[in-house]
Amino acid sequence: MRGVEHDHTRGSLRRSIVLLAVPMVLEMAMESLFAVADVIFVSQLGKAAVATVGLTEAVMTIVYAIGIGLAMATTALVARRIGEKDTEGAQRAAAQAVIAGLIAAVVLGVPGALFGDVILGLMQEDGDVLETGAGYARILLGANGVILMLFLHNAIFRGAGDAAVAMRSLWIANGLNLVLDPLLIFGFGPIPAMGIEGAAIATTAGRSVGVLYQTWCLRRGVGRIQLRGAAMRLDLPVLRNLISISMGGIVQMLIATSSWIVIMRIVALFGTSASAGTTIAVRIVMFFLLPAWGLSNAAATLVGQNLGAENPDRAARAVWATGQLNSLFLGAITLLFLLAADTMVAPLSEGDPEVRRIAARALRIFASGYIFYAWGMVLVQAFNGAGDTRTPTYINLACFWVLESPLAWTLAKPLGLGPEGAYWSVAISEAMLAVVAFVLFRRGRWKSTAV
Repeated sequence: MRGVEHDHTRGSLRRSIVLLAVPMVLEMAMESLFAVADVIFVSQLGKAAVATVGLTEAVMTIVYAIGIGLAMATTALVARRIGEKDTEGAQRAAAQAVIAGLIAAVVLGVPGALFGDVILGLMQEDGDVLETGAGYARILLGANGVILMLFLHNAIFRGAGDAAVAMRSLWIANGLNLVLDPLLIFGFGPIPAMGIEGAAIATTAGRSVGVLYQTWCLRRGVGRIQLRGAAMRLDLPVLRNLISISMGGIVQMLIATSSWIVIMRIVALFGTSASAGTTIAVRIVMFFLLPAWGLSNAAATLVGQNLGAENPDRAARAVWATGQLNSLFLGAITLLFLLAADTMVAPLSEGDPEVRRIAARALRIFASGYIFYAWGMVLVQAFNGAGDTRTPTYINLACFWVLESPLAWTLAKPLGLGPEGAYWSVAISEAMLAVVAFVLFRRGRWKSTAV
């Protein structure tokens, strides 16, 4: 928690997992608060506002895909160099990640700010949603650079093993967001009520302050990486290597996120209540999945650093141990969802019985695959931590495009299951992903990946 340096390539493996996982889980728990906090406050504006949040978030997954893809490569490169005891090389890789993120922010931000309302219209034809959410969509899509830099800076810290710094940056961002959300949405004193646009401004402001804190830490050298002066020079060979590795991660995430856009579009065919209920369920799901993703990030760091230290067997043991912990955590969450779904969605549904019914049913169906999610995310992150971003890309292609999207449509429309058909397709495809990833990881080809 204090951020004291530790060598994760030797000594007790269980201790290394705990030292990395605790701050990473808390970091992701803070990230998940963004999702839940916005819905808690926005739900008081009506179901059209909640649907806007969900539909915009579905489009934002494209930004997340690029950010996470770059972050995967960044963590892999930085972790490998740290494992090799090459701090200077880790700093060069980190600098090129920052440069790549800034370029991507400009390329994605300008069209997002100009055409955010048009993009939202492609997702939902409901006039109330379009009228309510146009400004919200433009703000979030236009300010995507803040999200990209938040991801990339934390990827640098994670790869270096400085998970506590990444955790603190999310604490700061979330604390500010929780304060600004009600002030800007509903107004207070001289501050006018901005409605749903206030939620977008609050989230962007919170994340921006978190990025400023990260930048300060990197410039001051809080942790193993220091980025200032000569360390920030453009290094084309390293940048090309980063982009080459990240392309696999970006395509991997684009496949997964674009399939989610298809899911939300199918759900939207059944009305605003279906979109709102699904949004509430997904926000609750992410509140618990993101901490599990934090455990998976610990596996990625341990794999990268131990491969750099030429200890692949220790890397493999770290993955199996992390997977067991993750399955225990999500197994407990499965029971919680099955027993208390109605109670969990009630505060967010604002008394709308149809929205509440849909959200509760979605929670229970999603929970049916949680044990598989636990292993799937750890194994996928293990591949990514090794720098093998291609294998998860092929897995995602098969499980999400070949299986999930067609299955969602078939179950929802021709077979008449409605939104529930889309939810079942998610659980089924995630279970298949875990099985395929397990078989491929056991083959061990990831151990010889060069980065």
